Amino acid sequence: MNQGFVCVAAGTPKTTVADPKANREEIERLIGEMAEKRAKIMVLPELCLTGYECRDLFWQQKLIDSAKEELLALAEDTKGVDALIFVGLPFEAKGKLYNVAAALNHGRVLGLVPKTNLPNYNEFYEMRNFEPASGGVTSVMLGENEVPFGTDILFRAEGMPHLTVAAEICEDLWVPAPPSLRHTLAGATVVVNLSASDELVGKDTYRRQLVSSHSASCICGYVYASAGDGESTTDLVFGGHNIIAENGSILKEAKRFQNETIYSDLDVDRIVSERRRMTSFPAQSSEGYTVVPFAVRREETELIRAFDPHPFVPSSKRDRDKRCDEILTIQAMGLKKRLEHTHCRSAVVGISGGLDSTLALLVTARAFDMLGIPRENILSVTMPCFGTTDRTYNNACGLTRTLGATLKEVNIKKAVMQHFEDIGHDPEVHDVTYENSQARERTMILMNLANQSNGLVIGTGDLSELALGWATYNGDHMSMYAVNASVPKTLVRHLVRYFADTCGDEGLTKVLLDVLDTPVSPELLPPTENGTISQKTEDLVGPYELHDFFLYYMLRVGFGPAKIYRIARKTFEGVYDTETIFKWLKKFYWRFFSQQFKRSCLPDGPKVGSVAVSPRGDLRMPSDAAVRIWIDELEEM
Repeated sequence: MNQGFVCVAAGTPKTTVADPKANREEIERLIGEMAEKRAKIMVLPELCLTGYECRDLFWQQKLIDSAKEELLALAEDTKGVDALIFVGLPFEAKGKLYNVAAALNHGRVLGLVPKTNLPNYNEFYEMRNFEPASGGVTSVMLGENEVPFGTDILFRAEGMPHLTVAAEICEDLWVPAPPSLRHTLAGATVVVNLSASDELVGKDTYRRQLVSSHSASCICGYVYASAGDGESTTDLVFGGHNIIAENGSILKEAKRFQNETIYSDLDVDRIVSERRRMTSFPAQSSEGYTVVPFAVRREETELIRAFDPHPFVPSSKRDRDKRCDEILTIQAMGLKKRLEHTHCRSAVVGISGGLDSTLALLVTARAFDMLGIPRENILSVTMPCFGTTDRTYNNACGLTRTLGATLKEVNIKKAVMQHFEDIGHDPEVHDVTYENSQARERTMILMNLANQSNGLVIGTGDLSELALGWATYNGDHMSMYAVNASVPKTLVRHLVRYFADTCGDEGLTKVLLDVLDTPVSPELLPPTENGTISQKTEDLVGPYELHDFFLYYMLRVGFGPAKIYRIARKTFEGVYDTETIFKWLKKFYWRFFSQQFKRSCLPDGPKVGSVAVSPRGDLRMPSDAAVRIWIDELEEM
């Protein structure tokens, strides 16, 4: 439960219809399994102490009394279980029978939540046996204790206030305004649903979508436990379709018809962080609610859920291709508008033979096609200098020719050497002045060529480079429109790959595949003796897949350094050792904070995803913010 993670479980016991004692014993067995997995919230199905399909047997006092007795026995037998446990049963109160969810914790029944919306259509006729909840909270006697009874109950973990749980039952989710909508506005971060949803053709798809979308709109964790094998099959079959979701993502889903118990880790701190970030999510107030504390030990949760090592890149090829096409279109549409607005019919792109400039040129070509401007109006400029290799030079030239753009070569060695002489710099000293002089000379050439052609300089730098400040201030950092500014490096590679796969031009595909195979490098230092690249970016700043992972979970999700380090260790186990992850995470934070001044004056560029660093939009950060508390958290681990 440290860092906001809490293990939850949704399980389906094998039901014996109308036999509460047998069901209680089976539930206890299942709770024992959940306890071994250290689940802290356990959810079982609707009316699981009796079975959902008891029908008119629910009118029998014997069944009602037996269910109450077995509930008390279950509470006593599970007093040593460190969890908040939800079970369903019929319960008599105020002279009526209710379909309720009972919350148990360390031997006590903490509350009874009655079902609000009773289905009485198609195969359901619950209003024949049960009374719908009337709202509010009263109290009822259960054994020797007075217990809260009502829909407006929040169960809040002692010592972990972000873990606040509310309950609803089956049909409550399927109505236009589920009770859980109100519960989450009152502060519930986790909603449990005790269900008995029968299986019909295609219903599982709708059920999955319903749970996913509701957890997204409420920004909550949602634990859905449904009846399964053992229920009466007089007219219906139940599949035990258990689902755990968090803010729109399905974390775990049971195989139907197998009574599978599922587990996952909900991240309540992430839920709270997301609600804070979403200014449209209302301020929460528990006024009118009964808040019931429950106790669970705060301990390290062994992480079950998986974290995508490449959060910016869809895992399936189909989704990835769709994403790539969409992003390329967004980039091109952004540039199209800027060209139209400025009445420009030409553009200048500095082409190096690397991934970023390749993507910028591809996007520019697409924008020109949209506008009906000949691609020959794109001036593709290669500017070889001390570190340029034959491979990247040839790829830059080949790419330009296959796209039909106009190639211009400006060798900058002479100009840079003159600049060294002017400022008194020894060209044998390969320091930051040596490197940045080349980058700034190239930018000056691009800007002046754009003036000559009445065009725009198209920026090539990507989101990952901007996050790390891996750009020369007023060098490659500057342009007139930055089409790659919100595309992370891990995604740039897939965009170029997608273009290679779909362009239908064998020559272009060949060039793009070689670009993809070339190490990422600024090529500002002389090549090796055999003419290969000597300066590899990832040797200097670290692996981009790590930095993109860090960036996503820091900016998009709001995780702190210790939490990012923890999930990175789990995610990249076997790929990077812990020392390597720690080293580059520390470097990431240092560079991210120290380089904000470069991001504070970025050129315009289109936002394509949920993470961006534009000072006019997503990241309004002071350039002189201190990084100490973030680094200290890492050092203290």
